[in-house]
Formats: sequence, C-alpha cells, structure tokens
Amino acid sequence: MPNPKRRHSKARRDRRRSHDHLKRPAGSLCLNCGETKLPHRACSHCGHYRGRDVVEMEDVL
Repeated sequence: MPNPKRRHSKARRDRRRSHDHLKRPAGSLCLNCGETKLPHRACSHCGHYRGRDVVEMEDVL
C-alpha cells in the first residue's frame, strides 16, 4: 500500500474537506397552517397532507 512521502499541508487538507459539511434539510410550507414541514410528509403541527386531515392532532393548551 503506497504511503505519502511528504506531509500534506493544512490548507490542502482543508480544501479537500470543504464539501464535507452538513446540509440543511429541504423545507416547505404547510398550506393549512403555514408552518415549516418536510416535503412529502404530513404536517407535524396540524396533521394535514395534500389538503386532507391525515393525522389526528390533540389540542394541548
């Protein structure tokens, strides 16, 4: 297995790692309540998906 003959600099190492960061998940707005939700999933705030109530949510006060 070949090994590097010389040590790589910190700048070269960091340029290689520049795309390794985490990306924010995509979000969309719920058409019923306006809260941010994950796309293609029921709203965790009101329980609506594609204009229907698919999850019964309890009113917590």
